[in-house]
Amino acid sequence: MKKGFLTVFFSVLLSGLTAYGLVKAVANDSVPSAPSGNGVEYRTVNLSQSEYPDFTFAAESAVDAVVYVEVTIKTTRQFQQMDPFFRFFFGDDFGAPQSNEQRGSGSGVIIRPDGYIVTNNHVVNGASSISVVLNNNKTFEATVVGTDPATDVAIIKIDAEGLPTIPFGDSDELRLGEWVLAIGSPLNLRSTITAGIVSAKGRSMRGMGNYDAESINKIESFIQTDAAVNPGNSGGALVNKKGELVGINTAIVSQTGSYSGYSFAVPVNIVKKIANDLIDFGTVKRALLGVTMQAIDDKIAKDLKLSSMSGVYINEVLSGSAADEAGIRKGDVLVAIGSYRITDMASVQEKVNGYRPGDKTTVTYIRDGKENTVEVTFKSSSDATGTKDAEGTVAFYGARLRPASEETLSRLRIKNGVEVVSVGPGKMMDAGVGAGYVIQFVNDEPVSKPEEVVSLAKKARRSVFIQGVSSTGRASYFGFGKDGE
Repeated sequence: MKKGFLTVFFSVLLSGLTAYGLVKAVANDSVPSAPSGNGVEYRTVNLSQSEYPDFTFAAESAVDAVVYVEVTIKTTRQFQQMDPFFRFFFGDDFGAPQSNEQRGSGSGVIIRPDGYIVTNNHVVNGASSISVVLNNNKTFEATVVGTDPATDVAIIKIDAEGLPTIPFGDSDELRLGEWVLAIGSPLNLRSTITAGIVSAKGRSMRGMGNYDAESINKIESFIQTDAAVNPGNSGGALVNKKGELVGINTAIVSQTGSYSGYSFAVPVNIVKKIANDLIDFGTVKRALLGVTMQAIDDKIAKDLKLSSMSGVYINEVLSGSAADEAGIRKGDVLVAIGSYRITDMASVQEKVNGYRPGDKTTVTYIRDGKENTVEVTFKSSSDATGTKDAEGTVAFYGARLRPASEETLSRLRIKNGVEVVSVGPGKMMDAGVGAGYVIQFVNDEPVSKPEEVVSLAKKARRSVFIQGVSSTGRASYFGFGKDGE
């Protein structure tokens, strides 16, 4: 009996130890669960350190090449000349011009060790002086090398050597959901680093939030991220996990003026080309394909029996343009430039902006249900002011003009005018003028022919002031200086 008792005892003990070992092993390999207060089970998730993204290399390798940019803008306020009676009491200086200084700040990225820095055009626009503070707190005065309002990119330079730089990455290779870092000086908090993911690519901001929807001629194909960006981040770096520069932070969409969840950066593939042009030539050598286009909608896809909504529909091909000479026609659907597949109008702008006049590539389009590929040689984005093309339109500071038709004059209820047919990079684009605008007056003189617009502009000593109406009938005016034309 004693022997039987011991046998049972050891059997029970062995079974208990085995059960304990199994439970322990399972507990190490599984996630424990427990009931919550409402009876629904929840699970505790334990992540190993390797499952978290590590940004330390990218942050530490890039932060020294991001600078703080402080600008001073001097403005002069002109008061109306007062009556001598008032001057008797207030003095001869009453009513004289008064100057005022405004200060602003942003960020910049060192792209060459000899002091070339890329930033945003809106950061340095109109600045009378620019100061750059490096991450080591050394301060330098900077000069503007060149600006490109169409892409909001500017190059400034400081007198220094051996500076740290950020290597260029490839913004075309960015993937949705990829981690990126934004580095800059938001709200004067220098060398601030925030992280987020790529939320979208090829984004246009026209008509979104507090963005200037009138700037319809800007070249836009932004990288959208959810990395926190605030005023002061403009011109700063967007880098990938390798520490490569993939974009220049430019704007936010916000109802309050502060970060609300989305920020936008100019892709580095655009920035690189603009920067090289500004440094090497002092201006942007921008190519022109010579088409107007629209997005593919359900009606176009159905009418043309398209299998995909990707691509853009060609509304018009400018006579004598690169597209015209390559055989592209109205009604074609543009689907690729080189090996790059076109998804929307922003992607066309981005790819064409990467070429210079004279560069060649292939363009693929769909016509009558078949794909065709042709070679295109890009042309200059604008002819000299006063040049007339085969269609009779006249070049004017990047735009092309023609007499407004009777139908247009009647629709807009005006008596005279010259219509803007198209707009390329130049003073007209910089002023925010879009196709369809009708010029009525140049320096207060009425105009009915493009030649009159050109003649009056050339006679102006320093500035050209233009008054007219938009394609929707809204009256507006603008001006630009002749210096550096």
